[in-house]
Amino acid sequence: MTDMLHHIGRSAKQYTIMHADRCVASIRADGTCSIYDPSFMPFHLYLEKADAGEPETRANNLANFSAWCASRILHPGRQYADVLFASIGAPRAPTERERAGIALACHCAAMTDVYWVKSREEKTTYDDICLFDKPLSGAFVDVSLRGKSLTAESAALINPGSVAADVSTQGMAPKAWVQQDGVFYLLKGSGDNEVNTELLASRIARCFRVDQVLYDPFLYGGQLVSSCRLITSRDYSIVPMEHVEIYAANHDTDIHSLVRRYDLYGYHMMNLIDYLVGNTDRHWGNWGFLVDNRTNTPLRLFPLMDFNRAFQAYDTLEGGRCLTTPRPMSQMDAALEAVRNVGLHPQEEVRQDWFHDPAHWDMFRKRWDVLEAAVPTCTEG
Repeated sequence: MTDMLHHIGRSAKQYTIMHADRCVASIRADGTCSIYDPSFMPFHLYLEKADAGEPETRANNLANFSAWCASRILHPGRQYADVLFASIGAPRAPTERERAGIALACHCAAMTDVYWVKSREEKTTYDDICLFDKPLSGAFVDVSLRGKSLTAESAALINPGSVAADVSTQGMAPKAWVQQDGVFYLLKGSGDNEVNTELLASRIARCFRVDQVLYDPFLYGGQLVSSCRLITSRDYSIVPMEHVEIYAANHDTDIHSLVRRYDLYGYHMMNLIDYLVGNTDRHWGNWGFLVDNRTNTPLRLFPLMDFNRAFQAYDTLEGGRCLTTPRPMSQMDAALEAVRNVGLHPQEEVRQDWFHDPAHWDMFRKRWDVLEAAVPTCTEG
């Protein structure tokens, strides 16, 4: 692993930003850059052409590139992140610059999209580093998911794909990638309570017509975790709204204009489901767009995901504040707005015996009754 990270803190004379096999842009050590295909730039990377007489623009380019690289590495505050970083020979609490160096050591590859970076001298191709095609060793699962240090045996199994897959996965709960019969699954676990919460919320969400990630129970080393299939590939990427916000600011638009353009139904159903299951954690890293890699344009919102913080603010009918609306409103008001716009769309009945907490079942029924009462006055969409 030390060999893999040998150039952390060093700078190449020039880096090329790639989208699969397409050269998108390049940036040099002095901050000057070339943009070859603006329509394929990463959503949250903003670079400007600059000459030697524009030091502020060049400094901004370098800062933006470093921040973009660092964003492709997990947050140091994630549970067990310090153990993971230590396992690859990095500082336990790396700075943004050090995180950028870790990303560059892994070619900035991630499981979310097809962007990557190479230095000008490299002959590397996307086929060489594409994580979607590489077998995982499984050596990092204990580190990422359980916070266990690498053994000598597991360290010998480490390959660049394993490192890039786990260190690039975002979120604060422990996560790790595994492979079964060629299919990638993300395991997530931060205690039985949060896992059971996510599994129940996912079970409820399946009772409605909404595009969603399916979470199932999985036992890893006797520990209950949730498991879901990878939704990205060479063909499709995901872009969280926190990245879309940067894109929107630089393209004279706003997030909700883009949502109305690409997936108003999915947006309303997200707010509806979050209200019913009490999910108060729909921050701008937890929803976003599914992107067609052939054109680098959004198709719709990516499947509804991340329910391990469900059944919060679940002691009142209004719920918490909705985090996704353009103006402040409660989750109940956002869900009622959703019903008025698109309806309820139940596909099967939510059952009482799924709930371990009777108070949660009672609140679910109350919230359901509020929304169901609004259906006759809405226009089905």
